[in-house]
Amino acid sequence: MKVMETNELLKRVRKIEIKTRGLSKHIFAGEYHSAFKGRGMAFSEVREYQYGDDFRSVDWNVTARFNHPFIKVFEEERELTVMLLIDISGSGDFGTQSRFKANLITELAAVLSFSAIQNNDKVGVIMFSDRIERFIPPKKGRKHILRIISELIQFKPESKQTNITIPLRFLVNAIKKRSTVFLISDFMDENYEDALKIASKKHDLAGLWVYDIRETELPGVGLLKVKDAETGKIAWINTNNVAFRNAYQQLYRKKQEETSELLKKNGVDFVPIASDEDYVKPLMRLFNKRTR
Repeated sequence: MKVMETNELLKRVRKIEIKTRGLSKHIFAGEYHSAFKGRGMAFSEVREYQYGDDFRSVDWNVTARFNHPFIKVFEEERELTVMLLIDISGSGDFGTQSRFKANLITELAAVLSFSAIQNNDKVGVIMFSDRIERFIPPKKGRKHILRIISELIQFKPESKQTNITIPLRFLVNAIKKRSTVFLISDFMDENYEDALKIASKKHDLAGLWVYDIRETELPGVGLLKVKDAETGKIAWINTNNVAFRNAYQQLYRKKQEETSELLKKNGVDFVPIASDEDYVKPLMRLFNKRTR
């Protein structure tokens, strides 16, 4: 893949910004605010005591100075650090419907980023395959978000394989303050439970599980030549073989069940999103799940 021309890149970044910024402003910002709360209560101001106020909030220093009761007012400390752990392995370059999984992942990252900065939160990114491909430290502002989108569109990873343990360990070591973390991946990996357990205890972790419908079932269209996007292995399969199609479907369902159980076991809220699906409803389900 050649490096994208600057004008083409700017057009794609702008197109994604227009779509996702509008969604984040008009749909998601309020839900995001409710679902991902701040770190606690911070002192805001002092005001005169009113009937019904909690007497434990009295500011005795100010009360003594004015010979009249005053109380301390606290507000939720809203500012968060949001980290996006983004899977950019080879399996993202797959899509049989309206778009590749990688394109959906980019849009999801963009809409979450714009929702975050609407709430004055910082956004950072860890792009990974079976290694850390790119780390973008948390910052605020539209310019920063456009850089993230640009990187996701044009970045070419060194590896096509997946290792979810790597970004989870990097997150724990690199981000010391408790943060809201979105792991955006197709979860085509195994043996990452230990890292997931540690990361979910230190950070507020949620998962966006991206998949394509043809990963769940195959149509009967005869002999097909297929290539594994991560290993490069090529195979011929006979999709007219009903037993093969059933085994394929059962294998994916087993993988789904195991991944779902693993995430739930470690307290990770998640939502599956198909590559041809409108992601508004799944994201709203995720946000609503966290406000119950």
